Amino acid sequence: MAKKTDKSELLPGTLDMLILKTLTYAPLHGYGIALKIKRMSEEALTVEEGSLYPALQRLLVQGWVKAEWKMTETNRRARFYTLTAAGRKQLGLELSEFERMVSAIGRVMHAE
Repeated sequence: MAKKTDKSELLPGTLDMLILKTLTYAPLHGYGIALKIKRMSEEALTVEEGSLYPALQRLLVQGWVKAEWKMTETNRRARFYTLTAAGRKQLGLELSEFERMVSAIGRVMHAE
């Protein structure tokens, strides 16, 4: 039997959606994105660097985010990510699909 851990794992495919949603508020650097997801989820979700940066690269290649180098509030150079119009559209598509899947899972779990 699988041992349950204290760490919550993201469902496959949800990381991109969470990043896109996080960037609807303001441009952020990678650490800022991870921190915002953690805070907004009341610390239930933790995004590791090994997952975050490949996801950001994927989103850049897709044209859903853009990036530029800026200085952080602590005076360090960091790459800040901004949601593009295509990214906003993609977020809407992913959110619709996510809600459809959550609803379907709920129907199965509550079936008699």
